[in-house]
Amino acid sequence: MDCLNNWPEPVVSVQTLSSLPYVQERYIRPPSQRPTTINNNNNHTIPTIDLAGLKRGLDEETMRTIGGACREWGFFKVVNHGVDPDLMRLARGVWREFFYQPIEEKRRYANSPATYEGFGSRLGVEKGAILDWGDYFFLHVLPERLKNPHKWPKLPSSCREITEEYSKQLLKLCGFLMKVLSLNLGLGEEELQKAFGGEKDIGACLRVNYYPKCPQPELTLGLSPHSDPGGFTLLYADDHVEGLQVRKNDEWISVKPAPDSFIVNIADQIQILSNGIYKSVEHRVLVNSSQDRVSLAFFYNPKSDIPLGPFNELVTPERPALYQPMTYDEYRLSIRKKGLKGKLLGETLK
Repeated sequence: MDCLNNWPEPVVSVQTLSSLPYVQERYIRPPSQRPTTINNNNNHTIPTIDLAGLKRGLDEETMRTIGGACREWGFFKVVNHGVDPDLMRLARGVWREFFYQPIEEKRRYANSPATYEGFGSRLGVEKGAILDWGDYFFLHVLPERLKNPHKWPKLPSSCREITEEYSKQLLKLCGFLMKVLSLNLGLGEEELQKAFGGEKDIGACLRVNYYPKCPQPELTLGLSPHSDPGGFTLLYADDHVEGLQVRKNDEWISVKPAPDSFIVNIADQIQILSNGIYKSVEHRVLVNSSQDRVSLAFFYNPKSDIPLGPFNELVTPERPALYQPMTYDEYRLSIRKKGLKGKLLGETLK
């Protein structure tokens, strides 16, 4: 559509605004949407799951814990996941180095709302919308036909090679988790992957988020409340800076960072396929005035043109189908027009 060819207003890198003593009006939230401070106790946060035993064989206790996390939280943290920790740190470090480059270098990769691939500072083409306090870089990993080599940064010189290897290892972890999620639904271990179109036809992409220091963090958000539209997400968050909050029972719960871990969150398409058994949950990102923050979000998504609806095996007279089939392309079009709008999009399919 024509509205997706260009942004409605000039795009300003948030990083260029971080030295100002105030937040510009376009980033200021209404009072009801501004961040709140949550004092978590240690028992009120997303589960942490050790995958070491599960990778050696079917560990029923670990399987139950993952299943419970998908049903109750929609989020869980994994450790001993098989991805090289040194590679994880290299990936985060090289992307932090990218964002520290001059703005002229980053603008060489400026993106459009049609694909988002490249360097950007806003989502959605709604004119006059309140914007998030963050910049990002978006890359297609799979399918190969969507990858634009001209959008992969040449500097730092190791960025492409490290990002390729990082993505390759994450794809293996995603394939493993798909089997676990499928088995926990009472399905065959390959059924969820088949519904996505098979391993060769899935979509995978990386969004590297950069949240600069903010002079008035109490007025804005780094990322608006939303649920992810695709299959599920592996988030590698900054080890030392909190920011992610998950919504549970109308309360925002802060997620504490942990070294060498991934935060896994169920996204809308798996909620649909599971007929609402697994939960795709709203989350948001806070910013602060003392430290910037880098996170890498890896999205594992279904083939874009396959209609997805609840598995027949999960539809019963007691639990009828909650969602009408829709392709992922149709589903995410609304986000590309309007940006992140909470959990409302998923509810419209019911």
